[in-house]
Amino acid sequence: MTQISRYLIRQLVGPLVFLSLALTGIILLSQSLRLVDMIVNRGLSIATFTELTALLLPGSLALIVPLALFCTVLVVFNRLSNDSELVVMSAAGMDQQALAKPALIVAGVAAIIVMGLNLYVTPLALRTFKAEVYEIRSNYASVLIQESEFNNPVTGLTVYVRSRRPDGELEGILVHDSRDPAKPVTMLAERGALVRGDDAPRFVLLNGNRQEVDRVTGRLSLLYFERYTIDLGDFAKPEGDHWIEPSERFLTELFQPGTSKDDLRNIDRLQVEGHRRLTTPFYAIALTLIGLVGAVSGEFNRRGQGKRILVTAVVGILYRLGEIGLASVAVSAPLLIPLLYLYVFGGCAVALWLLMRDRITPLVEPDQPLAVAS
Repeated sequence: MTQISRYLIRQLVGPLVFLSLALTGIILLSQSLRLVDMIVNRGLSIATFTELTALLLPGSLALIVPLALFCTVLVVFNRLSNDSELVVMSAAGMDQQALAKPALIVAGVAAIIVMGLNLYVTPLALRTFKAEVYEIRSNYASVLIQESEFNNPVTGLTVYVRSRRPDGELEGILVHDSRDPAKPVTMLAERGALVRGDDAPRFVLLNGNRQEVDRVTGRLSLLYFERYTIDLGDFAKPEGDHWIEPSERFLTELFQPGTSKDDLRNIDRLQVEGHRRLTTPFYAIALTLIGLVGAVSGEFNRRGQGKRILVTAVVGILYRLGEIGLASVAVSAPLLIPLLYLYVFGGCAVALWLLMRDRITPLVEPDQPLAVAS
């Protein structure tokens, strides 16, 4: 590898890392806003918030890296062109293929990283995220009850809490249980807490009363108690009861789903997700080639190549959006799944052909010495 190639790789890697992290951070911020409320108002620890946010990182990174690389190629090569560095490299004997080689090396490494994220890291992280959320709902259910508001932790169960003590104990509790529509029950208690049971969280009420009205006779039944327990078994279903989403499945589970009703009903969706896992890493290469066509092919223009860069950016974005639309259509028409491969590899082939066909028109020929003004 020549010194110029190493220089170009360094110029690409820095902005790529920065842009990938910046765009990923924006996506993570929008996804984690719902968790911020649990920290501010419901007592969720910063460590738990950080862990949950980190588990969303691989999926966001796999989506961002190809697009970030495309933007990096356009920005870096446009800057090199404006600074006349591309002209100097061309005068030194480098053609567009030699200029493209460092970018393609970076694209190949990015494609390998995205492939690893797609096939293993992302589904594992999302599964862990789902398990962590389940544990929070089960073990820390009390953080999901806001004070001075009517809460519905379970369908048919309404809870009002006047205040929460620092140790997590709740005070001034009203519970209306209408899970059995024929026998609605209202309970009042001085204090209580949500605790973790052997299989599900339970609401323990202390020093209160239980009120039930007979709908036939209209008589009120009033029961005073020192301790009363409400089972919240429906609050958090066991993990096995949840259907595993396509994004949480490994490749073998996508191509060989189970025989459950949900799997059979979504088999086309699972198949498309599996093929997308295999094709999306190559968009790092395809978008890099498209960026190179716009940045290093064609004639050199002293006034800059802003118009060409803008057109290339629009083409690249439309090309990426086309894959998203094609994948959506393939869910309804599985016969179009082979087009996912044709689309990405066809884009690579066309961009590579355009790159090899055109050549930069240098200001000086490689063997011609630069004129020195006397």
